Amino acid sequence: MELQQVDEGNLEGLLAVAVDDAAPEEVMPPVAGPPGWTRERQGAFRDWHRARRPGLSGPLHESTFAITQDGEIVGSARLAVRERPDVLEVGMWLARSKRGRGIGTAALRMLLDEAARSGARTVVADTKAHNTAALTALRRNGAQIITSQDTVEVHAALMPSEMPPPPPTASL
Repeated sequence: MELQQVDEGNLEGLLAVAVDDAAPEEVMPPVAGPPGWTRERQGAFRDWHRARRPGLSGPLHESTFAITQDGEIVGSARLAVRERPDVLEVGMWLARSKRGRGIGTAALRMLLDEAARSGARTVVADTKAHNTAALTALRRNGAQIITSQDTVEVHAALMPSEMPPPPPTASL
């Protein structure tokens, strides 16, 4: 598995995975208009990733990655600077057909390594209480999960320097 910076070489492949195997609301901010992968929404997807190409030191302080498994794009991940340069937020999505295989847990581990290389001391993630896959990946990577009694929002805090080793993989 690998994280690749999103660039013109992999952007169309990432979009194809999103269109074929994810809903727009799972992979990008809302775009006005009819539902589905309209021409406008596909353009907005491209623009969103292109705007983040300068990376964490760029004007948006955010970087996006294509998640690949065996050379195939299976989703996307991002890092974004939050309150301070040493606090980064992580986010990701996976193609529906690739979920439930441990890819999210492994991709999060790689994002945390990338965050540590970028100087992050804390990594945060926000998700919904019903997103058990995200919560599982976060817990497996040592996240402290903070829930709210009043909402379905969940906040997770991870410490790159104190992360547990990845779980062992079964050998065949």
